[in-house]
Amino acid sequence: MSFSAKSSALLSSRAARWWWRQPPSCAAAAPAWSCFGGSWSRPILDMSYSRHFLDFQGSSIPSSMKKLVVTKLSQNFREAVTLQQDSPVPLPGDGDLLVRNRFVGINASDINYSAGRYDASVKPPFDVGFEGVGEVVALGLSASADFTVGQAVAYVKAGSFAEYTVVPARQVVPLPSVKPEFLTLMVSGATAYLSLKELGDLSEGKKVLVTAAAGGTGQFAVQLAKRAKCHVIGTCSSDEKGGFLKSIGCDRTINYRTENVESVLRKDYPEGVDVVYESVGGKMFDLALNALAIKGRLIVIGFIAGYQNPTGLQPIKAELLPAKLLKKSASIRGFFLNHYLSDYKMALQHLLKMYEGGDLVCEVDFGDMSPEGKFTGLESVFRAVDYMYMGKNIGKIVVELPHSVSSKL
Repeated sequence: MSFSAKSSALLSSRAARWWWRQPPSCAAAAPAWSCFGGSWSRPILDMSYSRHFLDFQGSSIPSSMKKLVVTKLSQNFREAVTLQQDSPVPLPGDGDLLVRNRFVGINASDINYSAGRYDASVKPPFDVGFEGVGEVVALGLSASADFTVGQAVAYVKAGSFAEYTVVPARQVVPLPSVKPEFLTLMVSGATAYLSLKELGDLSEGKKVLVTAAAGGTGQFAVQLAKRAKCHVIGTCSSDEKGGFLKSIGCDRTINYRTENVESVLRKDYPEGVDVVYESVGGKMFDLALNALAIKGRLIVIGFIAGYQNPTGLQPIKAELLPAKLLKKSASIRGFFLNHYLSDYKMALQHLLKMYEGGDLVCEVDFGDMSPEGKFTGLESVFRAVDYMYMGKNIGKIVVELPHSVSSKL
């Protein structure tokens, strides 16, 4: 059974009025899970003004769940993060949704977050994971005006490495279905789109270098630069990745394990490249900087090569930076998605339209080729992070969370 937004809001209103007619002893004496009984096993879980929600379909929602929690600040993800087996399932407030996560995304910045590098004031324990795709299993009264139980949604919010996550309705993106491909767009796709749109100044014929081009965000930088009719060069670590890059339009691939990146760029692009989309850092940053053309632009979206170091950085030849930029009238710009949230929904709508129209490849890597097989369950998040830092993935790394409870959804 499904409900339209209007029907959901109406039911919400009726359920709220119906509660007011109940004897006060029910809320005080009965267990929160079964106060009303009947076919609606949990129609209103919490009777307070601020923490009540409706579950129209009576789906089976457990009282506890698994989730990953940062218990110690460390750049070693396995040391920093603990799998908690019996955490309470959170309760959505009036404007919130309770999402049962089906797929969660792995990001290089998960390590920066677990190391406490984004906000020094936040102390353990705190939840980890940035993005998820799943179904709405419960929602607050206000949220029911726009969403219904069973609806497929995606979101970007800290705390996705859990079986259930409460997300404010205003931060949720409705989806046509629960598919892992949609997850690739939430952080990785949006980062590539907005950084190139706002900072890249792409136009036909420009030469664009994408480092770590076969990764979760690099795959989108390659495709978006090609759509702008640019000549695209992509660095990668294997011939298999090179084949993938060619399949999505990359004009020149450089396998840095078998080719010297600096020599290739100097020989094939003697006048330099116009735009660099850089996510590696360290030596690759220095090579990219040296390869810039006159008025070239280097966009820094990360520096994964240093994230596992105590400082989070790898050394670069920064003492020569001012002279190099001045000599070429070049520029370096940093991009952090959180600073562009005002344009986020526009970017995501554009990417979703491209994907649904067949104009965008959203490559997902479930780790099927990893030694222990597909990334399934929260326990495999640790393996997935290791897999990413070993540079094994092609596309976005995604972990599937199987249904662990009976449900009518």
